[in-house]
Amino acid sequence: MSYQTITLREVEPADLETLYVQQLDPEANRMAAFVHKDPTDKVAFHAHWAKILTLPRVTNRIIVADDQIVGHIACFPDGDHMEVTYWLGREFWGQGLATQALKLLLELIKDRPMFARTACDNLGSLRVLQKCGFSIIDQDKGYAHGRGTDTEEYILRLD
Repeated sequence: MSYQTITLREVEPADLETLYVQQLDPEANRMAAFVHKDPTDKVAFHAHWAKILTLPRVTNRIIVADDQIVGHIACFPDGDHMEVTYWLGREFWGQGLATQALKLLLELIKDRPMFARTACDNLGSLRVLQKCGFSIIDQDKGYAHGRGTDTEEYILRLD
């Protein structure tokens, strides 16, 4: 499907149910790898969102394509630098929506350098980041709840 309009908007309380349902997808959790321990824990999900929506220097946005919520994207401080993350419902993968959303977020957030992480085998996310100017600068390995095992990940940087 081709979408005419891709926008980012503030997160509204009513959006959280859509985001919760999206993050229940087992394949999306496996691909994202570094996710919460129990994606079915709705209380933990809402507590997490209640916290991140009030943190200073954290930018959370809903990704909207033709008036439909397709996912969310965020920028947050990680130590002394900013990092970006995003999640799209699986039915929206492979359509260029993440790339467009990340470009919009990077116009909004001017902090550089900006960092991102992706599982090494998450080629779709790696392509999104590279299309937006991120370059691989390092590799790490950590336990990934979405896979139940240690997983290699790339660390990327945008100057």
